[in-house]
Amino acid sequence: MHILITFLLRLLVVTAGLVVAAGLLAVAVLFAAVWGLRYAWARLTGRPVMPFVMRVDPRAGFGRVYRARARDGAAARGEPARPPRPEIGDVTDVQVKPPRS
Repeated sequence: MHILITFLLRLLVVTAGLVVAAGLLAVAVLFAAVWGLRYAWARLTGRPVMPFVMRVDPRAGFGRVYRARARDGAAARGEPARPPRPEIGDVTDVQVKPPRS
């Protein structure tokens, strides 16, 4: 009985792997088909074929940091960037104990 359960479990895992692989293959084929249709349409209309591009500007991260620093600099010059915190009074519920030796 143990051998049958092990075999069925392995068969299930292999089947799941094949389903995932088939899904990935279907997505790749769909992506290639869309790319091909786009290429054919661009050729048909005489437009240049533009690649799929994800525009990433590495300066954007630095700009975010510099803007935050400028905001903090405004606070250092005395311009309030956020409302001040209320003052906390003395803590009175602490009992001082001498250190252990």
